[in-house]
Amino acid sequence: MARRLPLFATTARGTEDLLAEELTELGASKVRQDRGGVRFSANLDEALRICLWTRIAMRVLYPLGEFESKGAEGLYEAAASVPWEEHFTSDSTFMVEATLRNTEHTHSGFVGLKIKDAIADRLRAKLGSRPNVDTKDPVFRVVAHLAKEKLSLSLDLCGEPLNRRGYRVSPIVTPLKETLAAAILRAAKYTGEEPLLDPMCGSGTLAIEAGLIAVRRAPGITRKFAVERWPQLGAEAKRKIEDLRRDARANERKAPCPIYGLDREEKASDAATKNVAAANLMQEVQIIQADATRSLPIPTNPPGLLVTNPPYGDRLKAGGQKGMKTFYFQIGENFRCLKGWRMAILSGNEAFESAFHMRPSGKRELWNGPIACELLTYHAVLCR
Repeated sequence: MARRLPLFATTARGTEDLLAEELTELGASKVRQDRGGVRFSANLDEALRICLWTRIAMRVLYPLGEFESKGAEGLYEAAASVPWEEHFTSDSTFMVEATLRNTEHTHSGFVGLKIKDAIADRLRAKLGSRPNVDTKDPVFRVVAHLAKEKLSLSLDLCGEPLNRRGYRVSPIVTPLKETLAAAILRAAKYTGEEPLLDPMCGSGTLAIEAGLIAVRRAPGITRKFAVERWPQLGAEAKRKIEDLRRDARANERKAPCPIYGLDREEKASDAATKNVAAANLMQEVQIIQADATRSLPIPTNPPGLLVTNPPYGDRLKAGGQKGMKTFYFQIGENFRCLKGWRMAILSGNEAFESAFHMRPSGKRELWNGPIACELLTYHAVLCR
């Protein structure tokens, strides 16, 4: 990868423009938004810098080809036409991850199996033996996406998805993905230079991602990337990424402003505290058990950013939708005490905006997994 090659970074729906901005800042060229991701060009140095520093991308993929594929035989023939021997050796391990959209096939496992068989058969014919499948720690992750009859095949430079930062040691139900949390913070224009509060923090993801931004820590600083083990690129990639990690550590700083995470549930606040410790941010992020509908136990001056992902309805069972509207109204009334604070709230309940009883200054459609949401932003709060 001495020359610049076309790459593709995947992201949550609704965050493609945010990822495009980030990739441009990280040195990518020919940046172009696409459905569910961003296409760009990069050489090895730039690609590794992106793997280390992207906060928003889920994967960084090296596309190998796009094919018209019909039926099981079409899957096999398409995968068998790729020159896998240019990347693999007979000692390489691999796995196939397949996703489907509007296809004749109903099971991603079947699609992955046909592609796996084609790869193994071609490599046995070309190299004399077939590599082993390893679903836990493969050298190569082959990413297949089938949309209608269009099959795309790629290699993942990073290995495990990039949202797996390594700090989520104590998860709770329906946690916000780390990459989506980082995208929300970018959309809210958070740079780490102001106080931050998440008054319904759950397992602490938004507060932790804010902490990483505030201390200028690369989100991939502690992980190994799959490309470091690739036969053709591994030695060079390993050397370059170590230099990038060294520079990243040298440029970290202390957070200039406090970061708070509140949650009324003891289980959630305990989980968040453990995750903050695992992220090595105990000096930067303070977790407090507190109710967002009551007096907020933090300094409110100087003002900063309130960012949160309130319950959509499944975690507040009593009272149904009427109970949710009452809850949203209560937090809206309580947040009015935060004079001068900006707000960014990810809403997954269409009743939120009217019940919250403040008019947003901006809206953005985002997808939290399969859930269609709106990110509502509010200018500085003016106390009544």
